[in-house]
Amino acid sequence: MSDKYPPESGRRRFVKGVVGSSALSAVAASSGMVLNTATSTQGVGGGSVEYVGIRNTDGPAPRGLPIVPLRTTDDGTLEGVWPEVETKTRRDGTEVKVAETEIGGFPYSSKWFQYCGVQTLPGAQPGADADNTLRVKGGYQWARPLETGSPVSVDDFDNYEEWGNGVGDDGIGMPLNVTWRNVEEGRALSVELLRSTEVSKMVAGEGEYGNLPGDVREFLDAATTEDCIAWLDKCTHFCCTPGFKSSDYPGAENAVYCQCHQSIYDPFTPVKQQFVALPRVD
Repeated sequence: MSDKYPPESGRRRFVKGVVGSSALSAVAASSGMVLNTATSTQGVGGGSVEYVGIRNTDGPAPRGLPIVPLRTTDDGTLEGVWPEVETKTRRDGTEVKVAETEIGGFPYSSKWFQYCGVQTLPGAQPGADADNTLRVKGGYQWARPLETGSPVSVDDFDNYEEWGNGVGDDGIGMPLNVTWRNVEEGRALSVELLRSTEVSKMVAGEGEYGNLPGDVREFLDAATTEDCIAWLDKCTHFCCTPGFKSSDYPGAENAVYCQCHQSIYDPFTPVKQQFVALPRVD
């Protein structure tokens, strides 16, 4: 049985009749910046933000998917790194909590995830009492024995160097849909996790990865662990949910594919980009 996820959609490549604010998504704000208007603009934060993401290579998506930094606990559990939280005073005298830090010499903040309505989720608020452990969401057939909601361990990917699902090349990487920033009430952030031998090669700049900028490699060295890399699983076009090795669509076989409008992302060519983040709820 093949291990394809998700099933190929019968939807047309482009959707007609999109109106309102959604039709204005991906409007160019300035050179190198993109304004995503799919959600409310009320709240605190927002503004121009630089981030590191997996590169968009095809389709209507305006930019890449932001990387979620990872770390491994002593028992092998995988966690997403949330920026350090501090309280700052605004010009009007009110105090707000801000989540920002530096990873691998690169500024990292909660603004990376302020688009597609993610900024309204309880776990996306800087000071939220949220669980940073990556937890099984499922999606792929290989993960069916794993209990939904259980912590993800590097040991769950024990055959990642050979795994295949009938799409693209075997051994290129083993994916899993997970949740992050879980809270008692409300939805967690959706993340795609990938364990691949290509991750170590990217960090080392081996072969074709020698063209990756040094500062991107430095960030990857600090933001990946045990050959694992992760990104927010929200397409930057219309906020659909893409999947790695999920389709035979030309050019997407070994990449992240969004079946809604055929956007493709390459997890093996991370890039620095800018966009205008929407304000979060405060």
